Amino acid sequence: MLNSAIIGAGPYGLSMAAHFRSRGIPFRIFGRPMDSWRAHMPKGMLLKSDGFASNISDPDDQFTLGKFCADHGIEYSDTGIPVRLDTFTRYGLAFKERIVPELEDNQVVSVERSSQGYLLQLDNGEKLSARNVMLAVGITHFDYVPENLAHLPAEFLSHSAWHHDVDQFRGREVIVIGGGSSALDWAALLQEAGADVQLVARQTVLKFHGKLTGNQRSLWERIQRPQSGLGPGWRSSFYANAPAAFHRLPDSLRLEIVKRTLGPSGGWFVKDRVMNHVPQLLGHSVQGAEVRDNKAHVHIQGHDGVEREIRADHIIAATGYKVNLERLTFVGSEIRARMNTLAGTPVLSSTCESSVPGLYFVGIAAANSFGPVMRFAFGADFAARTVTRALAKSLSRKAEFVTVASAVTARSEH
Repeated sequence: MLNSAIIGAGPYGLSMAAHFRSRGIPFRIFGRPMDSWRAHMPKGMLLKSDGFASNISDPDDQFTLGKFCADHGIEYSDTGIPVRLDTFTRYGLAFKERIVPELEDNQVVSVERSSQGYLLQLDNGEKLSARNVMLAVGITHFDYVPENLAHLPAEFLSHSAWHHDVDQFRGREVIVIGGGSSALDWAALLQEAGADVQLVARQTVLKFHGKLTGNQRSLWERIQRPQSGLGPGWRSSFYANAPAAFHRLPDSLRLEIVKRTLGPSGGWFVKDRVMNHVPQLLGHSVQGAEVRDNKAHVHIQGHDGVEREIRADHIIAATGYKVNLERLTFVGSEIRARMNTLAGTPVLSSTCESSVPGLYFVGIAAANSFGPVMRFAFGADFAARTVTRALAKSLSRKAEFVTVASAVTARSEH
């Protein structure tokens, strides 16, 4: 029986595989490498995370994003130079080739409990048993579309995660709904691709991260607002660097922090592109929509109560992600029913293990347990090291047990 199966091949899955490999933990890893980044984010996007916060984790930090960029002549800085989406995906694929050659480009279509652990079935028909399963499934299972839009046909409505190619909207009227990073990126890229774009957001003011570079900040500024993988400030530093301590906070406080921290905002590099070129309807919420005359008609209401109607060829709902374990339909219903949850997410131990023994969660599904850092690639290092330590200890205990049992058997035979 296999010790561990990793499901997902983004930064979290690849990081765990790299650490398992280093510690000699037997595993198999399944998934399309960097799928969320290659197929579910818009071509031409820039990452909001700084370069130093965009590494995929290996035990000795041998293959960082900075090292990859240096090897390939790509402009890079720990801060101040945005990381291009295509650079990050190329880095992830290179990491896979160099550090995790074991990756199998197959999908796991079902996970069920067995007497000794879990029974997995792949899309090629193969079945295998594993004592432990690590779910590093990323965001693609959890896209959220508001109910008052979800009834529209796919021709007229899509979530921002359903596309990669922006050029397909050239010359078309598009309404982008949302005020966060995805909405602002899509709005800017669509406008630059030749679409007729309107941005609709509930916020009355759009927010953007400031540009920070280490050599531009005084010592006092760095003390007051230390830089971290989640941005500057002591709170961000705590969330980025102490997820184990965050795990010890009361449930209600953790949920509130995850809900409120790092709310909708865009990167500094997209501000001028949106503010100077994209028409905006701020302070408006969507009341409903229907299709008439081959157009999507959207009813919106301003904070002043005034209603209006706008129309377009297509609506992109850049409305974020909501973790709900019921969306993980490949995980058996019995497993999901047995699992302790909090606000639709798994309740995890300090080692990322769920209440169903041997089933681990990392990434966005672990955010309510370990904090906002789990929504970003920066959290992959903590998750990989934490799970690896737990499995290594378990293997060590089993090895000791086998050694003792063998010794007892040998003595009894004599």
